[in-house]
Amino acid sequence: MTKIFARFIKDESGATAIEYGLIAALISVALITGATTLGNSLNSQFSSLATKLDNAGKPAATGN
Repeated sequence: MTKIFARFIKDESGATAIEYGLIAALISVALITGATTLGNSLNSQFSSLATKLDNAGKPAATGN
């Protein structure tokens, strides 16, 4: 029984799997954060472009 317990204590395969899982989770969080930031930036750029294009099609205001 003590040999089984000692072998269980020395087994590190579960710890390696947990480490890989934590690394994958951190990479996922970084990717989601980057994609969200990029998406917000693109959204503001396209909104600005749409406003400029919309205003370009309107006649200029006269100062009469």
